[in-house]
Amino acid sequence: MDTGDGLRIDFPHRELLDQILDKWSLSVLDELCERPCRFNELRRSVPQVTQKSLTATLRRLERNGVIDREVVSTRPVAVRYRITPLGKTLRAPVEVLLAWAAENTPAISRARDAFDAREDASGS
Repeated sequence: MDTGDGLRIDFPHRELLDQILDKWSLSVLDELCERPCRFNELRRSVPQVTQKSLTATLRRLERNGVIDREVVSTRPVAVRYRITPLGKTLRAPVEVLLAWAAENTPAISRARDAFDAREDASGS
């Protein structure tokens, strides 16, 4: 897909964005931007996420080089996650997306309401 300004959204881009901007990744990255966290700290910080989903999210982020996993030799052994320098470079683009969402949420809400009203009126 060509975005009109010469940028193309190809499969590798789409795949990466799907993995970094998925349901739980932004919440996890937000926490890790503040400080390194252990698994259970992340679970408490994002209480809606299941253990299975959090594990999968952390593995995807680690595979993409956005976070680092460190085994801490304590008793019991613990694992700590931290954001990598590459992961820190995501902060600025994500902040731009969040600012866009905040600015446009009222217009989007109006568009959704109008769409839903049309759908209700047509009986769909």
